[in-house]
Amino acid sequence: MRLSTKGRYGVRAMVALALHYGEGPVSVNSISKEEGISPDYIEQLFIKLRRKGLIKSRRGPEGGFLLARPPSQIRVGDIIRGIEEPITLAPCVEENCSHLKGCTTHLLWKKIANRIAEILDSTTLDDFREERRGDEKKKIRLHRS
Repeated sequence: MRLSTKGRYGVRAMVALALHYGEGPVSVNSISKEEGISPDYIEQLFIKLRRKGLIKSRRGPEGGFLLARPPSQIRVGDIIRGIEEPITLAPCVEENCSHLKGCTTHLLWKKIANRIAEILDSTTLDDFREERRGDEKKKIRLHRS
């Protein structure tokens, strides 16, 4: 299974917003420079994420994008599903496979898909913020040594 570019870039852009949470709106150009993602691509992703209620926008010279909820309330699974179709390993996981009745591997694909969904739904944007804070503390300790 491979997560699409839309999904990976969408999560990266949302993490960028989470890292700036509480600082005000963040411009698409700023995210583009931080993450190395085209501004046009980010805007396409943000249209979908705004429709799903995960982000909001503010117009004007000090405008940009903000998370619609605190980072602790936005799960990676919400982002992935907001941008693209559900992530599945095989068509039979969705139970629309013509071989479902006699399929001996259906249970395996379903278990794997459920575990992936469990990981995505148990990881929030706040987890990335905590990880970044831990990295910053490590850097500070290294510089003081």
